[in-house]
Amino acid sequence: ATPWASLRGQPFDLLLAIERALRDVRRDAPGAADATPDTATWTGLAFRLRDLWLVVPGDDVREVTGRPKLTRVPGSRNWLMGVANVRGSLLPVTDLGALLGYAAGPDSREQRVLVLNVEGMPAGFLVDEVAGYRRFAPEDQRNKQPAAPNLAPWRLGAFHREGRDWQVLSLRKLARSDVF
Repeated sequence: ATPWASLRGQPFDLLLAIERALRDVRRDAPGAADATPDTATWTGLAFRLRDLWLVVPGDDVREVTGRPKLTRVPGSRNWLMGVANVRGSLLPVTDLGALLGYAAGPDSREQRVLVLNVEGMPAGFLVDEVAGYRRFAPEDQRNKQPAAPNLAPWRLGAFHREGRDWQVLSLRKLARSDVF
């Protein structure tokens, strides 16, 4: 069992424990002595997918990019939009909404691609809008909030802040699942 097994069912505490472990690993990084981490909050990258506001752990995303020019892949699943050349590497781009079973959204200038931060697993996820990083405090956590439809297997938790419900989604878990 992992040292975090005791935190099952406590997603906020689990995320904080993972963040602390990562911070301990990075202590020797240049500039680490200047950092003043805020352990009372959790930060994630927020975005909109259809009518849902979601947040992913910051380490799940390597970069956010505009919608690239895509080349379709014959015979692929309906959610695979195609592949793009991003900085000299091929990046498969998935319509995250379609992958999760939601109806197609309209194309818009606000759409962005979240590039997965997993070595050896190139993947980009098209979302409807990126809202930047958000900090959540323990009192923002909503453990008993039901998961949005189709998100339950990859949901890490939920928050309520700024008058909105924010579902926490793990892109890493999604990318490693049989669905993907």
